Amino acid sequence: MNRLSYPAIIEYVVEDENFTVEFPDLQGCITYGDTLEDAKNYAKEALSAFLASMFDNGFKIPEPSGVKGENVYLIEPEPYAAVPILLRKLRNEFGYSQTDVSKKLGIAYQVYQKLENPNKCNPTVKTLEKIACIYNKHLHLEIA
Repeated sequence: MNRLSYPAIIEYVVEDENFTVEFPDLQGCITYGDTLEDAKNYAKEALSAFLASMFDNGFKIPEPSGVKGENVYLIEPEPYAAVPILLRKLRNEFGYSQTDVSKKLGIAYQVYQKLENPNKCNPTVKTLEKIACIYNKHLHLEIA
């Protein structure tokens, strides 16, 4: 499964003396930073919270678009937001219900349900390995 990266337009605003960040795929997800590096860090935090809020409110999480340009940077959400979204996306691609996956894992439905919730997700590496096997995938972790 591919990474979850959303394009962010980051531009320097002279009159405000800061870098503004806007996500074209997520209307209303806006932040800023005093430096470009600060703006990217705050963008990651804003993106993660925005996606978790969309989940809480029952909104469909949009796919990242292919927006490109000079001031466009790809921003990944924090793992607490990315993992549940990727799990749901993978499950939907295979046409499984949460009950189907929980049975394949040998865990209670309620336990699996938490794995797809950004505010409750806390899987072990072993659980992620088992999930990857269900979909004939490999788990790849990276600390960068």
